[in-house]
Amino acid sequence: MREDYVEAVLSTVERIPRGRVTTYGAVAELVGAALDYGGPRMVGNVMAMHGGPVPWWRVVRADGSLPPSHSDEARQAYLAEGTPLRCSGNVDLRAAFWQP
Repeated sequence: MREDYVEAVLSTVERIPRGRVTTYGAVAELVGAALDYGGPRMVGNVMAMHGGPVPWWRVVRADGSLPPSHSDEARQAYLAEGTPLRCSGNVDLRAAFWQP
């Protein structure tokens, strides 16, 4: 995986404001357009391998969910930040989406 891509993804995630989220696809579109490389799955790989130091919970699937293995920790962060949630526990993308 290209180092410039990893850095661009992490830099984008660091810019997401508290209480807001974006999607893997939105990050991929922004970073991929600039570097002509990657896609949503590649963003997911970057987050899985390097995303610990950045607010990883602010990057969600297109339906507003995170992988189940991260849901408890992410939910605590959402509540602490006041991120709008749906009854299902997923993020309310209409209310919380941030376009990078």
